[in-house]
Amino acid sequence: MSDPRNSPPPLPPVPPAAPTPPPLPGAALDGPGSPQDVPPPPGSFPLDTSKLPQAIRDEIEAPDPLAIDTSANELKDGLNRCPKCGATDIRPRLGTDILVCQFCRHEWHGARVEEAFGLGEAIGELRGTVIASGARDIDADLSALMTFKCTGCGAEVTVNTESTMTARCHWCRHVFGVNEQIANGAVPDAVLPFHISKDDAVARIRQFVDKRRMFALKAFKDQFTPENVVGVYLPYMIVDGNVSAAVAGKGEIKTREYTRGTEKNKQTYYDADIYQVERQVDFTVDDLPLKSSADRGNLDTRANTNNIINTILPFDTKNAVKWNASYLAGFTSEKRDLDVEKLRPRLEDQLLSIARAQVERSVNRYDRGVRWEQEQLQVHGTRWVAMYLPVWLYSYHQPGRNGGMLHYIAVNGRTGETMGSVPVQQWKLLLAALTTGTIIEALAIAFLVATT
Repeated sequence: MSDPRNSPPPLPPVPPAAPTPPPLPGAALDGPGSPQDVPPPPGSFPLDTSKLPQAIRDEIEAPDPLAIDTSANELKDGLNRCPKCGATDIRPRLGTDILVCQFCRHEWHGARVEEAFGLGEAIGELRGTVIASGARDIDADLSALMTFKCTGCGAEVTVNTESTMTARCHWCRHVFGVNEQIANGAVPDAVLPFHISKDDAVARIRQFVDKRRMFALKAFKDQFTPENVVGVYLPYMIVDGNVSAAVAGKGEIKTREYTRGTEKNKQTYYDADIYQVERQVDFTVDDLPLKSSADRGNLDTRANTNNIINTILPFDTKNAVKWNASYLAGFTSEKRDLDVEKLRPRLEDQLLSIARAQVERSVNRYDRGVRWEQEQLQVHGTRWVAMYLPVWLYSYHQPGRNGGMLHYIAVNGRTGETMGSVPVQQWKLLLAALTTGTIIEALAIAFLVATT
């Protein structure tokens, strides 16, 4: 017999059976978070959004952020073929939006993006953020080098999108262009071709400088060679928006003006009625341009004159055509390096400025002006399109402290509008100011002597 002291302990008692769960209700549950027998099909949302809070409803009903595909599938192999003979040596005809085949001289016009993708339509109905495919977020890890395999001879052709968008096969002379919308910011949705020729731009720049030559820096005049002007396509985001804004502040209406004191101690005073002023405005913006290059958007007036580019606006962006690298033949370009979210604060600043301008006419009766103290902006919807705009640029670096100053003279490649910064001799300006002041003072003294 075995010793009971060496036997294993007895098993614990079996717990009572768990109670059965209560039966499910007969009526189907349809509220948020309700169990579903089967997951909803992709792209569908089975809830009735009218019963949801407004903020959640707006987010759900907003369109897909990537809603407009502007890519050209027929150009993804890098070859832009003449529709008549198939040749790939295509050039733009300057002064027009026409492309010309260099082999058979056939001409054709690029399709305008405004009509091709309906970009001018339903701005007042925009909701959420609509982004065209060329304005997608930039992939920082994506290389700037694009390699094409030539279908004519099998050679590989590489294009560095940092500096150019076209290249020619060195064996069979096929011309390649970067037309596929790679996510490195190099390929936009649209391009606005040059209309102003280089000779015209040079003449405009020369005329601009000649009017300011008297005070210009000697080194600048010695090195001034406007023939070095460069035609460059600058990257912009073109934005449509559906917006509401509200502003509030204090307005004053003058009721009386009077002086106190005697002779040199006289001071002017005024009395005014002060009113609380509130305005609300709904408006849309169509084709608002925002620079999408961080370097060009840097408006540090101590180091550069980038703001010159803003002074040659506007561009006739309604005439922009679908992206085709052949329009860039003979020109340089800069890549976009700012995404939509990074540009949004700049957009909101400009929209608030537009809102203040919209209500300005309604506050004219406040003759002492209105001081806006509170501002509120609600952007219902925006549409973003990446576009290349044409500019002729002449630059001059003025040596100095902290790296000196970079001066630009810019010509709008469509309208010819010209503006720039010319480095000046400070002592000449001072001498001119003193001379002008002396002459005015002498005339004032002569007038006083004559009247007494």
